[in-house]
Order: sequence, then structure tokens, then C-alpha cells
Amino acid sequence: MEDYLRYIPHTEEDVRKMLQAIGVKRVEDLFETIPAEFRLSRPLNLPGPLSEPNLLRHLQGLESQRPPHFLGGGAYQHHIPAVVSHLASRSEFYTAYTPYQAEISQGTLQAVFEFQTLMCQLTGMEVSNGSMYDGASSLAEAVLMAHRITRRKKVLVSQAIHPEYRKVIQTYIDPEEQEILLIPYQKGEGRTDEDVLVKSLDQEVSAVVVQNPNFFGVVEDLQTIAERVHQEGGLMIAGFNEAIAYGILRSPGALGADIVAGEGQSLGIPLSFGGPYLGIFTTREQFIRNMPGRLVGETVDLEGKRGFVLTLAAREQHIRREKATSNICTNEGLCALMATIFLSCIGKHGLRELALMNLSKAEYAKKAASRIGGCRVAFSSPTFNEFVLEVDGAPEKILERMRTEGLLGGLDLSRFYPELDHHLVVTVTEMNTKEEIDHWAEALEKVLNPPLSPFSKGG
Repeated sequence: MEDYLRYIPHTEEDVRKMLQAIGVKRVEDLFETIPAEFRLSRPLNLPGPLSEPNLLRHLQGLESQRPPHFLGGGAYQHHIPAVVSHLASRSEFYTAYTPYQAEISQGTLQAVFEFQTLMCQLTGMEVSNGSMYDGASSLAEAVLMAHRITRRKKVLVSQAIHPEYRKVIQTYIDPEEQEILLIPYQKGEGRTDEDVLVKSLDQEVSAVVVQNPNFFGVVEDLQTIAERVHQEGGLMIAGFNEAIAYGILRSPGALGADIVAGEGQSLGIPLSFGGPYLGIFTTREQFIRNMPGRLVGETVDLEGKRGFVLTLAAREQHIRREKATSNICTNEGLCALMATIFLSCIGKHGLRELALMNLSKAEYAKKAASRIGGCRVAFSSPTFNEFVLEVDGAPEKILERMRTEGLLGGLDLSRFYPELDHHLVVTVTEMNTKEEIDHWAEALEKVLNPPLSPFSKGG
């Protein structure tokens, strides 16, 4: 008897009947439209199956072996209060999706409504949708929305935006209708080059997209950029990876943003090896009918009692088909609930305290690194909980050596920026203790400046 459970419920006969119904002979035929070079031609390199108890032991062992890490780049390790998972696990909430018979699920709708309220407060905007897939798809949807509003072709995108977010934007747009112009970052400061941006602005620009803090952890000057964009009749789109930063930074709405789109993983959602995460999307009320996704509104019933309904949900699954505001977005209901519980519990002052803790610990690490020979802080601009180090040597080898010290020391920037082939992004959150930061600095110094052997010349 097998000691594991099958995860695929369909029998071979089930599969044969389904393929016959759609006129296909083999499952593989469904993937013919994908070029062969992009298809996996070998089995996945996975170990054999485990029973449930053994699988749990394996996963718990991985958790206990997790080394201190200083990785960020869009996925951040923050403390999640126990109340988040406890409340999100309750049966009345435990759903990952907004039900289609929405009005009979008043509790779910109220949770989404409260989420929308908190997102408007966080970003300084007037209206929020009920969440989206993740930060990358939210930012791409913002670019599409700006085109619907302005009917202009050009989009100015900062090179300091998360590189993978930029790829998603490029994937979403129709190249016949929209053209992306990349605006470089300033080499010494790490901020979007405003001089190049201003020279690129004209009456054909639908939007300027800037991330704050950007991929280097640098705080951008959104207000100045927004003013210049508005002078040309374009829209200002503010993106973000790290929502905790808005505990101390002025909100994008207060700085002139028209659309704010980003990632909410930091708000009570575990890293989970990359997902599921939470897309946040907010805008000004005047643009509400062009906003993608679902929107929950508050109303009263025939008896005058408070109630919640889905409203302005012009998705392809409703009535508009190809004219819908989006056909590839959904409500990340469970993740949105977790973010709602997190922010409700931590409160405005708690969020500020948490942000200050991230800032101060990152500054402590930055100062420690600046005292190490062969290592320099790359950018002079203010940063939040991430910063870039220029190192003498290949980052890949340096990080490999640090792993032998039991540390994940940072992120090699050459993966995304070939010109930064001697640079690391280092992230410090409230989860990194002073002892871990000191250990990280000592390990980095040991790698960059190994002690002389007593048998070496002059030793």
C-alpha cells in the first residue's frame, strides 16, 4: 500500500474523455503553441514522494535550518503577529476568493471594504480596488489604465523600478498602442535621472512610472517629478515593493501621484517561497471607472440596514468582454484579509514605529559596511531598509563565501544590471538582530580582507 496521497484526482479514463470532448489526442497537444525551446523536455529534478508526517518533518527541518538573511528585492521578511494567521484561519473568512454570489457573503465583502479603506489611507489616494495578483501585475495594469485615460502612446519608466516588474509591464502592453521609454538612474545617487526624464516629456507621454523606494532602496523625489508630468498633461504612477516604508515616508497621493500600485507582501503575508502575494491598486476618484479589478461599495438595504455590494466591476466575466478594464486580474481575498488584520492590529503609530526600526537597523548595517576595506556604499541618496554596496571582487563569489559562514549576505545586482557587476543589494528589517548584523559585517570583512597566513611573506 502506498504511504502517500495522490494530488491529481483524475483517472486515465477521465483524462481520455476530457481530451476527446475538446478534440485533442494527448495532453501534450495543448502546449503546441508554446515554442519547443521554452518547454521542459525532461522530468523535474524532484525527490520521491513522502508520507504526510514525513513531509511535515522535512518542511519543519528546512524552517529550523533557515540562516539569517539580508535578502529583499521585492520580498521581505517581517514579523507577522499571531493574530493574523489565527483570524485569517477562521471558517467564515477562510476563502481565497471573492464569491460570485457576492451579496450573500456580507462578511467577505466587509473585509474587502475595510481593506480598500486601509489601502487608501496607506497610499493617500481616494479609491482602492479589492486587490490584485501582485505588485508587478498591479503596476502593469496602472500603465494600461493610464493609456485608457489619456489615449497617449509613450510611457516613461524608471530604470530603478524592480527589473521583473518592468518585464511584466512590457509583457502586458500592446506595442502597437504603447511605447516604453526607459529613464536611467543617476550613477552616483541611485535616483531616477530627472534631467533625462524632463527632456523626454512631451504631449505624447501618457504616464511616468517611478518606484518609491526604488529597487536600490533609494527614496525618490516623487513630488518634483509629478509636477513636471502634470504640466504636460500626463499621469504620475507611483509603484512600490516595500509597503512598510509608508510608515515614515509621505504617501504617494500627498506627493501628487495619480495611480499608486505595488506589492503588499510586507503587510502580514509570509514569504512562502515567492507567493501568493498581494497586489495593491489605488487611484483618484475621477479615474474610478477606468480602474481594473473589483470594487466593494457600502449601501443600505430595503430596511435601511448597512450592507456591502460589488460595484463598478467591469471585468470580462461580467458584461464588457474585450472592453473590460482588465481580463487578467482577480481579488486576492485571503491575502487582502491578512493585510487588513495586520494593519488594523498594528495601527498608524505601530506602522511608523516598525518603519523606524527598519530604517535604523539598515543605517546601522550601512555604517558597519562603510568601515570595511574593499566595500563602499554605492549611492549617496537616502535609503529605507535596503542599500547598495560596491565591493572589490565578484559578488557571486563573495556571497558564496558568506554562505559558508551561515549567511545569505545580499542580492547580486549583476543579474539585473550588467553595469553593476560589483554591487550587492543588502536588506535589513526588524527581524535582523544586532548580533546578526554584526555577524554579517564580520563575515563580509573576512571575505573581502582575509587575514594573512602566518606562513605568508612578512608574517
